[in-house]
Amino acid sequence: MPVITLPDGSRREFDHPVTIAEVAQDIGPGLAKAALAGKIDGRLVDAGHRIETDVSLGIVTDKDPDGLSIIRHSTAHLLAHAVKELFPDAQVTIGPVIENGFYYDFAFKRPFTPDDLTAIEKRMGELAKRDIPVTREVWSRDEATAFFESIGERYKAELIAAIPDGQDVSLYRQGGFVDLCRGPHVPSTGRLKVFKLMKVAGAYWRGDHRNEQLQRIYGTAWAKKDEQDAYLTMIEEAEKRDHRRLGRQHDLFHLRDEAPGMVFWHPKGWAVWQQVEQYMRRVYQDNGYLEVRCPQILDRTLWEKSGHWANYRDNMFTTESEKRDYAIKPMNCPGHVLIFNSGLRSYRDLPLRYGEFGSCHRNEPSGALHGVMRVRGFTQDDGHIFCTEDQIQSEVIAFNTLVRKVYADFGFHDVVVKLALRPEKRVGSDEIWDKAETALRVGLKTSGLTWDELPGEGAFYGPKIEFHIRDAIGRSWQCGTIQVDFSMPMRLDAEYVGEDNARHTPVMLHRAIIGSLERFIGILIEHYAGVLPLWLSPVQAVVLNISEKQAEYAESVAKRLRSAGLRAECDLRNEKISYKIRDHSLNKLPYQIVVGDKEVAACQVAVRTRGGQDLGRMTIETLIGRLHEEVAARSGTA
Repeated sequence: MPVITLPDGSRREFDHPVTIAEVAQDIGPGLAKAALAGKIDGRLVDAGHRIETDVSLGIVTDKDPDGLSIIRHSTAHLLAHAVKELFPDAQVTIGPVIENGFYYDFAFKRPFTPDDLTAIEKRMGELAKRDIPVTREVWSRDEATAFFESIGERYKAELIAAIPDGQDVSLYRQGGFVDLCRGPHVPSTGRLKVFKLMKVAGAYWRGDHRNEQLQRIYGTAWAKKDEQDAYLTMIEEAEKRDHRRLGRQHDLFHLRDEAPGMVFWHPKGWAVWQQVEQYMRRVYQDNGYLEVRCPQILDRTLWEKSGHWANYRDNMFTTESEKRDYAIKPMNCPGHVLIFNSGLRSYRDLPLRYGEFGSCHRNEPSGALHGVMRVRGFTQDDGHIFCTEDQIQSEVIAFNTLVRKVYADFGFHDVVVKLALRPEKRVGSDEIWDKAETALRVGLKTSGLTWDELPGEGAFYGPKIEFHIRDAIGRSWQCGTIQVDFSMPMRLDAEYVGEDNARHTPVMLHRAIIGSLERFIGILIEHYAGVLPLWLSPVQAVVLNISEKQAEYAESVAKRLRSAGLRAECDLRNEKISYKIRDHSLNKLPYQIVVGDKEVAACQVAVRTRGGQDLGRMTIETLIGRLHEEVAARSGTA
């Protein structure tokens, strides 16, 4: 007779085994209608799962994050079901949940077209309306392999054949469609009401470019239509803000096939870069960092000793000279250890903070490259802190404060914190990982921060705190990190002389605030929709003459602005002033400085903001003071 404990502490007793759905019905018809699945002792199961022993149970509905994930996973299966009905020759492969939706990969003899997507989505709706029961079945591995081979689904058969011998597998059946899946799924297709197919893209089987190419259909699914409508509106807005389009429009950068994943920065884009870099350089200086610079290419033996060769080799570019193997650095940490090792260090030197705008290269798959957001060549605001175990807490706490101030200066005020824990592939003992993870948790708690934990997502050498900034349209971007590393200093023989005159291994804190400068600038462009605040704008003011008579005065005004450290240009085109004002207004230049005969006579300027506000006439000194004040305030709204 199972006794079921509910989340509120109440208990329900039954004199026979019951399913999750039956427990929900016993609680009330409203919950029975809403129930999608259950969580038994923390494990998600189908609504049809039978309970035979005492358990703790939570009923999962579409109001729960787990419920939304189940809806999306089930909608991926609905997509595959529809494709198989419309295109019986298509082979199904895998279809996981991703952020805001799902995808499913298919092998098919021809590319799917937009008309195909329309037909597939329509069939998905028809299948949902049929309210087909979704049931779980357990088969033996060999039985399942033989079944999928018999129906021509060789990809599914290959997946199942890789499961250990003697292990059962779970399949889900909805009507005539059967798919391999761990589950859980919704009780019936009628629970899937709000979804939309988004696009088709290429993908490689098992993510390996050496394998055959498949077609990936992306979709989104939601519990309620207004949630999907809001998401689709955000997607539409994101397309308008695409940094690649705005980069071309504002002449900031471009990319070429001659250098895939590498950025060609134009003068205006490089001006933005310099503002970001110089701001971060001041952050280094104000917070006790010593700026360093390390070589781009280092001997393979160093990367083997650091652990990167075993754990990161596939992402590294390599080269050879005089029968020696080298790697182009994908990260800066080993070089900073070598600088630390270049002299005898004392405990009095610690904490020792190194910072570098380190140029790195990673061999990212070509299909993953995306504008300046995902590149092969990038520069990090990278830093490494060498400290004692006793200093970890104070360094982590100080960094937690610093990183949020930096984001606020750039206009990001919504920051989410996550703690990424030990991955399966890692270096160092469990004892070391326990100490490192505990140190970060204590640092977060002492800083008064709340955080989510991400099991298995730490770096191979240590756990990390991640800082995710939310942009103007609600998207989240992971930028800053701080990681505790006990292993690399030991592997690279870093030592300091302690207060006891003995040699000790320092702890190494890897930290970045904005991460890749390329990516962060892309985020800024999209956050501000290309309308950067004054302190970041590549051109802060443009001086416009009304007629040729004021050309010399206009040039002198621009020169004075530039001498005051402001980025100013002159527009002396032989066009009507109304045309020039409209042209620069469309380009969203922060300030337009208009000069005519009256301004020349009074040694003044007429000032307009990009918002169209007429500030009237003022002296050049007053204008310079106003602009300096705005730059210093780093004001700006997205």
